[in-house]
Amino acid sequence: MTQSNLVNKYCHISNASKRKALAALTEDRSMTSIAREHDLVVNTVQRVLESCSSKFYDDLDRLPEHLAFDEFKGVSKKLHFICLDGDSHQVVQILRTRFKPEILRYFYKFSPNARARVKTVTMDLNCYYPIVAQELFPNAQIVIDRFHMVQMLTRSFNSLRVQTMKHFKKQSREYKLLKSTWRLYLMKYDKLNKMTPYYEVMQDFMAAIKNKDKKQIIRLLHSKQAVGKQMHQTLLTFKYNYTGILNSISSRYSNGCLEGVNRKIKQIERTTYGYSNFRHLLIRIRLEENIIKEKEPNSFFKLSDSFSKTIHQQNLINSPYFY
Repeated sequence: MTQSNLVNKYCHISNASKRKALAALTEDRSMTSIAREHDLVVNTVQRVLESCSSKFYDDLDRLPEHLAFDEFKGVSKKLHFICLDGDSHQVVQILRTRFKPEILRYFYKFSPNARARVKTVTMDLNCYYPIVAQELFPNAQIVIDRFHMVQMLTRSFNSLRVQTMKHFKKQSREYKLLKSTWRLYLMKYDKLNKMTPYYEVMQDFMAAIKNKDKKQIIRLLHSKQAVGKQMHQTLLTFKYNYTGILNSISSRYSNGCLEGVNRKIKQIERTTYGYSNFRHLLIRIRLEENIIKEKEPNSFFKLSDSFSKTIHQQNLINSPYFY
C-alpha cells in the first residue's frame, strides 16, 4: 500500500495531530479538551499519552545528595509516595503506595555507593520514614520539616481550645471569646501577654524554630510543665523524632518544595476530575514536570521541524530524561 511520512502504517490519524496532542498534554488541560481542539477522540489522546513513555529514567549509580519524602492523594483517593531532589526540586520517583516494603524495594535497586552519598532526608512526622531513611541511607541526617512541627503544635493547641470552649454554654461570653477570636491565640508571642502554660510552650517553640535556638528546643522538650494531654502528646512525638527535630533547626532544607509539587499534582487531578489509571497519572505528572524519558522512541517524534521547535520550547528534547 502507499505509504507517507504524514501518517504511520495502518493508521489514519496524522503524526502532526499526535504531536500537537502530546504538546498539549504538557499543559494543565484535560484530555477531553485536547481531543476536542484537535478533532480527535479521547481514546486517541490516551494512546498518545501511553505511547510517550513506559519507563522512567533511573540512574542506579546516582542519587541526589538531599532528598525529600512525602505522599499525596491520587488514584481512588489512595496515598502515593513521592520523592523529590531537595536542590533541583525535580521528582526522583513516584510509587503506587507509600508503604515501607515498596519504598525499600525501590531504593535497594540503587548501588550502595549511591545511597551512601545521600546527606539529608527531609520528611514530615510519619512514624516509619525515619526508620526507612536510616536503613537505606547510612550517612544521611534525618530532617523533620519545620512547617509540620508548627502545624502539629497549633493543632494540639486548637484541640485544647475547643475542649475548653465546650465546657461553657453557647450563649456565654467565655464560649464566644474562645470561638470567634481563635486567630488571636495563634498570634506571635511578643504581641500578647502570657496566659497559660500550654500557650507558652507553643509560642516558645515557634520562636525557637524561627531563631534557630537549639538550646531552647531542648529545654522545651524536657520541660515538666503541665501542658494538657494534646500538647503533651505532641511533645512526646517530637521527643521520638529528637535528632530530626534538632537537625531541622540548623538545616536549610525543608519539604516546602515537595508541598509545591503536591499542589501541582492536585491541580492536574482537579483539571481532569481525577484519574482511575495510576500509569496515566504518573506519565501526566512527568510530562508537566518535563522530566520524562521514553523507553523506545516513537516514529511520530522524528518528524516535523515545527513540532521539534515546540518541544524544544517545552524543554523536553534537551532534558536528560527524554530522548
